[in-house]
Amino acid sequence: MKIVVAYSGGLDTSVLVTWLKEHYNAEIYAYCANVGQEEELEGLEEKAIKTGATECLIDDLCEEFAADYIYPMFQAGAIYEGRYLLGTSIARPCIAKGMVEYARKVGATAIAHGATGKGNDQVRFELSVAALAPDIEIIAPWRMQVFRDKFPGRAQMIAYAAEHNIPVQATAKKSYSMDRNLLHISYESGVLEDPWYDGSTPADRDMYLLTTSPEEAPDQAEYLQLLFEKGNIVGLQVDGIADYAAKVGVSSTGEKDGYTLFTPYGVMKILNFLAGKHGVGRVDIVENRFVGMKSRGIYETPAGTIMFEAHRDLETLVVDREAMLVRDELIPRYSQMVYNGFWFAPEREALQALVTETQKSVTGEVRVKLYKGNVICAGRRSPNSLYSEDIATMEEDPTQAYNQDDATGFIHLNALRLKLQGLSKNV
Repeated sequence: MKIVVAYSGGLDTSVLVTWLKEHYNAEIYAYCANVGQEEELEGLEEKAIKTGATECLIDDLCEEFAADYIYPMFQAGAIYEGRYLLGTSIARPCIAKGMVEYARKVGATAIAHGATGKGNDQVRFELSVAALAPDIEIIAPWRMQVFRDKFPGRAQMIAYAAEHNIPVQATAKKSYSMDRNLLHISYESGVLEDPWYDGSTPADRDMYLLTTSPEEAPDQAEYLQLLFEKGNIVGLQVDGIADYAAKVGVSSTGEKDGYTLFTPYGVMKILNFLAGKHGVGRVDIVENRFVGMKSRGIYETPAGTIMFEAHRDLETLVVDREAMLVRDELIPRYSQMVYNGFWFAPEREALQALVTETQKSVTGEVRVKLYKGNVICAGRRSPNSLYSEDIATMEEDPTQAYNQDDATGFIHLNALRLKLQGLSKNV
């Protein structure tokens, strides 16, 4: 039997490689999707082989993740429960797709993951695999009694890792978990399970990897301009752009109208650096998991915060009011689909088609100011602008397109049902 294990090199998946090999007498193929974990990937192949894997693939999906998952989701303006920018959620279908392709390649008949039976990731992985490869078996050890008997908690897993000489970052003293990708980092469990705990100790303040504390961010604001084409950021303009690109290891794809062009991955890398420098993107929330319980998580989403705010601001200039209303009415549902794991479901794909239609006019420029944790819009313009200064002005309208006298009838008609309602109450 061949099993592909979703492998991160962290505590849970490191233990899984050894345990699955022993329990199933199987060949274990470790699969790690590179979706922007960066230094977490160092030494991963060697580590997987030492812990019992026959092979370990580090699959570079960064460009695909940015272009085919993050960008379409931000075109939709998706945000879960008004606060969460879906950083972990959107990575799961991308990873699942890569796992399925790897399983086909090595001839594996099963895929295993280390998601717990209480979390969302088990659902996201398994729904994605069901859509892409319904014939492949799913092994979820955390839902197996024999596994839970052996590992009733993280302390036992830490002891098991030590016994098998598996180096892991988690310790019994510092037990919160971390999940990183190109879009965000999430922190949860351990001391963070207490929603009143504010992470005030020095060690906990040091857990943040992507963002500077707003209190320690530069005292000088920084201005950034973003070039959009059909709802996607394609170029950036900021002082020192070449140095920023070099620092994060990306190259420009060209120049346009004073903007430096980048791939979606390049845009994400630079925005993460800029936003992180100014303390942009931290959020501490209690959210509703798909499985029913509430959970507390702390997230860093620097690039995503800029993208979300700038994109929405350009939309206000170029998207028709009623088209925007229809899209916005559906986006909570779209966000829920992404959060719950239905990326490959027909209803999400149908909504994406509607989103794509609304984005045809979302081309233009947005200028933002980054300052101590804030993204502040400082201007927007577009060749597709629906805004008319002549019509909106409080001064005399030179176009005569709007006759203020028309408002009288407009108000009377809209007030009619309210008057009737009021009269009925007085009867």
